[in-house]
Amino acid sequence: MQIERLLAGKIRKGSLLLSFPDGRQRQFGDGEPQAEWRFHDPKALAKIAADPEFMLGQTYMDGAWDAGEQGLLPLLKVLMQNFPAAGDAKARAWWQLLLKPIQQWNRLAASRRNVARHYDLDESLFRHFLDRDMQYSCAYFRSAAMELEAAQQAKCEHIRRKLLLSHDMKVLDIGCGWGGLAIFLAREAGVRVTGLTLSREQYRVASERVQRAGLEGQVEIRLEDYREHSGRYDRIVSVGMFEHVGAPYFRTYFDHVYGLMRSDGVALIHTIGRTSPPTTTNPWIRRYIFPGGYIPAMSEAMEAVEKSGLITADIEVLRLHYARTLAAWQQRFQLVRDRIAMEKGERFCRMWEFYLASSEASFRWRDLVVFQLQLSNALTAVPTTRDYLYRPLRGDADGGSVVSTMRVV
Repeated sequence: MQIERLLAGKIRKGSLLLSFPDGRQRQFGDGEPQAEWRFHDPKALAKIAADPEFMLGQTYMDGAWDAGEQGLLPLLKVLMQNFPAAGDAKARAWWQLLLKPIQQWNRLAASRRNVARHYDLDESLFRHFLDRDMQYSCAYFRSAAMELEAAQQAKCEHIRRKLLLSHDMKVLDIGCGWGGLAIFLAREAGVRVTGLTLSREQYRVASERVQRAGLEGQVEIRLEDYREHSGRYDRIVSVGMFEHVGAPYFRTYFDHVYGLMRSDGVALIHTIGRTSPPTTTNPWIRRYIFPGGYIPAMSEAMEAVEKSGLITADIEVLRLHYARTLAAWQQRFQLVRDRIAMEKGERFCRMWEFYLASSEASFRWRDLVVFQLQLSNALTAVPTTRDYLYRPLRGDADGGSVVSTMRVV
């Protein structure tokens, strides 16, 4: 069988026990990590061998295989450590790169459709597995003992410091999600925030949260594309939105950041990135999770920054923080999985848990990290050292807590 020959020639790190639908088993490799792959549909083996990047997730969604008692993560670890990513230079197909602009077709109408596919899923789904503040992006684990809620607030505080905010500054939040960061910045720094989102569901929830927080005079949420927005801001922040821009539009994005920011302004762009050269989006993720999405290489993002006129003040790479975040999301999702299966069906749950597991695995054993790009319009807008980022927080003698005034709405 083709997949048996493939596994026999490739599994050199760890071991894999393959269970066939007829009850036969075969062991590949030796030692740790150990993983199990149980097939229920014999046709799935050939499908995965022919198109692993897409069919691995597709056949799992279809219930054609399971990962044994240890779960998806050990299996994905063995597979990722023994097989190169399709985007690796030696494995990348020329036709994939030709299709790249079409895969990231994110003009105005397409962007709205793409956002709706994911972010307009009902609010309750996200509340089931996110932290109380509904932060749907990488947390910042300042200590090994930090829980998800504290780590997400630490992320907000880290961003607040990088923005160098003063009372009553005007801040633009591009891709404001459910409003958590905008509310945090308004409360903690006394700034006025305009949040932009293309998701009607996020717009509804964020607007309600602003009203409940009594911050209508400080925070305004708009259902608007950044390319249609006008104004001048002291600070611009964008968390988890740049992944939806698409490489053909990077220059447009940074040109707008430059044009919307005052001459002494500062911007903080927080995005998933890759440590490898430019490639294409995984086809399963593109179809089922983030249509139009693309994770940038540093070289792609910085080429657009340099051409925009923006000054790169600082770059920080967060490694493994998103893996911990995704692990926490998966754990919470599994606690309510039966309830979600009743609401949305087993196939949806298998899609979602594969999305969370494969994403965590990509941050642990592939090339995914998080970039925080601190940009400015003036050389003097940002301090010349990072000391200002690491002063003790209020009520935080040991670095464990974040801010004493944290409330959730």
